[in-house]
Amino acid sequence: MPGRGLHVHLDPVGGAAGDMFIAAMLHALPELTDRVMADVAAVLPPDVGHARLSDHVASGIAARRFNLVLAEGGDAARHGQDTTYRALRALLQAADLSQGTAAAACAIQHRIAEAEARVHAIPIDRVHFHEIADWDALMDVTAAGSICAALEGASFSLAPLPLGGGLVDTAHGKLPIPAPATALILEGYNWHDDGIPGERVTPTGAAILAHVTGGNHGSRPPGRLRTTGSGAGMRVLPGLPNILRVSLFDTARGGIGHDSLIQLACDIDDMTGEELGAAVAVLREDAGVVDVILLTGQGKKSRPVVRLELLAHADHADAVAARMFDLTSTLGLRRTVVDRMILPRAAETARNGTRRKRTSRPGGQETLKAESDDLDEADTLASRRQRAARAEADDR
Repeated sequence: MPGRGLHVHLDPVGGAAGDMFIAAMLHALPELTDRVMADVAAVLPPDVGHARLSDHVASGIAARRFNLVLAEGGDAARHGQDTTYRALRALLQAADLSQGTAAAACAIQHRIAEAEARVHAIPIDRVHFHEIADWDALMDVTAAGSICAALEGASFSLAPLPLGGGLVDTAHGKLPIPAPATALILEGYNWHDDGIPGERVTPTGAAILAHVTGGNHGSRPPGRLRTTGSGAGMRVLPGLPNILRVSLFDTARGGIGHDSLIQLACDIDDMTGEELGAAVAVLREDAGVVDVILLTGQGKKSRPVVRLELLAHADHADAVAARMFDLTSTLGLRRTVVDRMILPRAAETARNGTRRKRTSRPGGQETLKAESDDLDEADTLASRRQRAARAEADDR
C-alpha cells in the first residue's frame, strides 16, 4: 500500500471542511496535485468551471485554498440534475477516475447519506443532498476520495474539533450548529468550545474526517515528522487562523512499519461448523479485512464456543461489523484498536512461476516465502516442499 508507514495527524484549528482538507493535504503532498485535479476534471463539466488550488495567507500562516472557479455563465448549483444518493454514487462510479478514487469517494458520500437518512427518517436511497448537491461539494468529495486512495494504508488521527455555535441556514430552515448530519457523523468524537460561533465543521468535512480516522480520535504513533500543510477556509476568524493543519509522520523505525487496525471479536455458541465456515469465507474476501481467525473455548453454561476475531482497516470497520452481524448469529461485537508492527515486503514471481513474498528484516537479511496457493498442484507433501524450496531460492 502506498501510504503504509505514513501517519497523518489533523489539527482543526479553525474547523474542518472538504476544501480545507484537500488544500491542506495538497500543501503537504504537492505530488498528489496532478492526480487530484485530473479526477476532479473527470466529474466536473467544463461549462461549469474548474478546480483551483492557490496560495493563501490565513492570519499570517502560509496555506493553500481549494475552490471551484466558475466558467463564464456557469452555475455552482446542479440545476436539473438528480441529486439523490443513488444518482451521485452512479455518477462517481461511471466517471473515468484514478484507481480507488470512486470507491473512497462513494464511502465518504455514504456516511453523509446515512446521517441524512437518520435525520429525516427515510431510506438511504431516497436521500436528496440539499446542502451538498452543488458541483463544488461533489468536487470536494471526489478530490478527497482521490487523496485517500492515493494514500491507502496510511493511518490518521484527529485533535478535538471546534464546536462553534448559533444557527446554520439549511434547506429545512435554520438548524443548530453542529448541523444534525455533522453531529451524527461525528458521534463519539472529542469537541471543544473556543468561544467562536458559526459552523466550524461542515457535513462534507465531517464525513471525510470520519472516513480517514475510522474512529481514531487522537492516538498518534511515534514517528519522524516529515512535513506539514495547511488548508484555509473562506471565513476570517477572530483571534486564530481559519485553517486545518495536517502533520505527516514517517512511522517506520529500523525497517519496521507501524499502523493501527480495528479488531472485531465475538463468541458464538449457536452456529454449526458449516455455517461458521461459510461466514468466514465471505469475510475473508472483504477488501477491508486483513485477517480472520477462529479460536475454540468454553463459554457460559459450560457450552463450547468459537471466538471469531477479525482485523479490519479502520476506514472499513463499520461496514465489516455490519457484515459480521449479517453473517453470524452474534448480538454484539467487541471493538479494539490494535497497533500493528509490519516488516516491509514485496511480491514477486520466481523462475518456476511460483509467486513469493520477499521480506526485509531489521537485522539486514531478506527472507522469501512461497505463495501457498501456488503449491496446491503438488501431489505429495514432499513435492510441495520441494517446489516451495525452489521458489524460495534467491535467484535474482
